[in-house]
Amino acid sequence: MIYLDHCATTPTDKRVVEKMIPYFGDIFGNASSSHSMGHQASEAVADARTKVAKLINADTSEIYFTSGGTEADNIAIRGIYHKLTPKKNHIITSRIEHHAVLHTIEDLEKHYCAEATYLDTDSNGLIDLNQLESAITEKTALVSVMTANNETGVIQPMEEIGRICSEKGVLLHSDIVQAVGKIHIDVKKMGISLSAISAHKFYGPKGVGALYIRKGVRLPKLTTGGGQESGIRPGTYNTPGIVGMGEACRLATFEMDSHAKHTSELRDYFEKRLTETIPNVSFRGSNTKRLPQVSNVGLAYVEGESILMSMEMEGGVQASSGSACTAGDLHASHVLLAMGISHADANGSIRFSFGKDNTKAQADRVIDILPPIIERLRKMSPLTHKEE
Repeated sequence: MIYLDHCATTPTDKRVVEKMIPYFGDIFGNASSSHSMGHQASEAVADARTKVAKLINADTSEIYFTSGGTEADNIAIRGIYHKLTPKKNHIITSRIEHHAVLHTIEDLEKHYCAEATYLDTDSNGLIDLNQLESAITEKTALVSVMTANNETGVIQPMEEIGRICSEKGVLLHSDIVQAVGKIHIDVKKMGISLSAISAHKFYGPKGVGALYIRKGVRLPKLTTGGGQESGIRPGTYNTPGIVGMGEACRLATFEMDSHAKHTSELRDYFEKRLTETIPNVSFRGSNTKRLPQVSNVGLAYVEGESILMSMEMEGGVQASSGSACTAGDLHASHVLLAMGISHADANGSIRFSFGKDNTKAQADRVIDILPPIIERLRKMSPLTHKEE
């Protein structure tokens, strides 16, 4: 197997697993309990919170543990909206956001009288800062723009976006799920008020994430229960997962730069070889800043799902034709469509996302098997014959 789908999820680092194991057995206490085993678990949660905060340059008190990025996005967006409505019922976002953001805002539009502005992007996948600035009104409750896109890896100019929001007195939420652990994130420098993190995107466990809420920003309690996480996210602590997330953050703090160098070199080598061996190939977002590990490859005249199946059957290669949350959905990627790419071309896109353990030999293996697959599929494709 050659796994090239690290944007969907990463394998849990063995060092992370080792840190988690004691909290399944020997230290199994509830972190909210007052006895000694509970105190041990509570201290482990506190230690993990510090590690998460350090990775994004936040204060420890600004980190709230969740089940992942989707829950964190929901708490942030719904919380701010319900706090500020009806005085402020306008939300600004972009057309290329993750569905955790888009579907949340659409739900607020449908059921809670929200008004939303969806920012366009250019062909590189970057939002128009002038459009953003013009869209902000006295009714705007929140701007939500992701730091790095999960399909193309394109990185938005967050410091400029943060400056605009600050000058306009509007809160900025950013889904930083794909960016954390891949590039340096400084929520203070970026002017971010709220953000979402998910551990499994940077070699931590699944089912655990965090919500950053800047000091001074207060959210209403959307769910009720115990008093965990100041009531923002009540419920029994997932102590093993939280410990694992903390360790993944600690490792990323020290190893992020070396991983980025490795994956970017591997991606660039891969794209160069693809250009040399396959005609009519393109790379989405390659003319602007991208995450180091992502290559969204456009392969004209073919359909992405057919490429994926062929690659796995013939060479054990696992990649993606879009974000993992829409796998199995044959509709064209909303991200690529927003970039001005046609339905046909969008359906011929494959996302390869490299990890710290991928090798040049694996990239070469993909290059060996992919050209004949594309040649065969293009011969059968009605799109090829239409062009001819």
